[in-house]
Amino acid sequence: MILTGPAIAAAVHTGEITIDPYDPVRISPNAYDWRLGDTIRVCAGDLDAAAPTAFTEQHIPNYGLILVPGLLYLGVTHERTGSETFAQILNGDRTIGSLGIWVHVSAPLGHQGHAIRWTLEIRAAKPVRVYPGMTFGKLVFIAAHGHPDSYQHQAAKYAATDGIDISRLYEEINGGSR
Repeated sequence: MILTGPAIAAAVHTGEITIDPYDPVRISPNAYDWRLGDTIRVCAGDLDAAAPTAFTEQHIPNYGLILVPGLLYLGVTHERTGSETFAQILNGDRTIGSLGIWVHVSAPLGHQGHAIRWTLEIRAAKPVRVYPGMTFGKLVFIAAHGHPDSYQHQAAKYAATDGIDISRLYEEINGGSR
């Protein structure tokens, strides 16, 4: 079951949902409009699942940063979000999609108990300028069925993530050695 906007606002008020910083104007009928943070990592060159990804990190200036096709960008949400009660689904939205920006296609699920600033996978179809704090997508909260099992209590490699994180699949391949 997807929470309605008023249900999200009520859960933020009672502390069942964390959205920091929270702006009630960003509530929509079934979601919260999240924003792009002010830091981005540019992953250039060949990517290898068995090795850490090389990147450069950049601050997104107030006058914006042009994303170019052919590069993988890892960004971060402006908001830190989470809930021990509800799971989350993070998506881009029509406004950025119509600019040719694909965001967070591969990993939209936020588990119960994972309160984070999300790492965003970003690709651009054409050169496009983005700005820190711009609306970048929608966050949906969904009720989970069954006994909750907090992500923070799992032996999960991303449990401590609080910002941009590269793929750590290399830790699983050949025991992390290459």
